[in-house]
Amino acid sequence: MEDKQIVELFWQRDPEAIAQSQGKYHSYLSKIAYNVLSDEEDSQEVVNDTYFRAWNSIPPQRPSRLSVYLGRLTRHGAIDRYRKRTSQKRQGDAYTLCLEELEACCGTAHDPQQILDAQQLAQAINQFLHTLKPQTRAMFLGRYYFFDSLKEVARYCGVSESKAKSTLYRVRKDLKEYLKQEGFDL
Repeated sequence: MEDKQIVELFWQRDPEAIAQSQGKYHSYLSKIAYNVLSDEEDSQEVVNDTYFRAWNSIPPQRPSRLSVYLGRLTRHGAIDRYRKRTSQKRQGDAYTLCLEELEACCGTAHDPQQILDAQQLAQAINQFLHTLKPQTRAMFLGRYYFFDSLKEVARYCGVSESKAKSTLYRVRKDLKEYLKQEGFDL
């Protein structure tokens, strides 16, 4: 079933919308959640919560790309669950590692001014990403948005793990330079 048809089922409040979403996107959403949480049970709970959030947000939302919309709901849910689970401790998992790699060139936000700066930073990063070649952009997004391992990024980009690692290193370095040129104090 096409995304438009599934979204229409959500708008009609037809429970079949959830069944169709599960059939089409369950493994994709599970992978996103697992990459953040590294726990099968928590990942499945987050994915189930995603369907519930979609049910409650469509309508009024009418996503044009259901996969992106559900993926974003899953990612945010997984990050929220991760933060709750690790509020007392930090673990050396993929999510933490990815954030530490990016923190070196982008910093973090804690107060309202920093949050506003973070929004402007996000816009600048998006502009930077549009300057990258598609494969390089796929590596960056796979690693830092979907939290895929270097091995996975290398596999689906068709390069060696060492090439993926060095490419991501160069992209982070270029991103840092780009942000400095844009006036960000990092």
